[in-house]
Amino acid sequence: MAAATIHVDVVSAEESIFSGEAEFVVLPGEAGELGIYPRHTPLITRIKPGAVRIQKPGGEEEFVFVAGGILEVQPKVVTVLADTAIRGHDLDEAKANEALRKAKEAMEKSQDKQEIATLQAEFSMMAAQLAAIRKLRQKR
Repeated sequence: MAAATIHVDVVSAEESIFSGEAEFVVLPGEAGELGIYPRHTPLITRIKPGAVRIQKPGGEEEFVFVAGGILEVQPKVVTVLADTAIRGHDLDEAKANEALRKAKEAMEKSQDKQEIATLQAEFSMMAAQLAAIRKLRQKR
């Protein structure tokens, strides 16, 4: 008997990142990590920056970094509407480290509270992206 699956769509403002069947999905919810299986109770919540792990039938995994967004779960469909989404194989550790360094330097120099808050958000997103890159590297 084939394993039950759920349809998963991960989209950003720019493009559809993933659309297909999955055995389960794990992603960073606002209150902690969420695991979604077929026939999950309907749910809508915000998601935090981090890695979305999609377990496809047959054992292959797909990783996507999301920089926050909204998750909608229906019994047969999971939809991730991401602010920004990057396929795992497209993540660039050197570029993320450089952006993290620049955000940190800018925070140290800035006096404007609004600019500092914006830079802190960017810093947090880059730190989450680096964590996702490390998690992906461990899976390989």
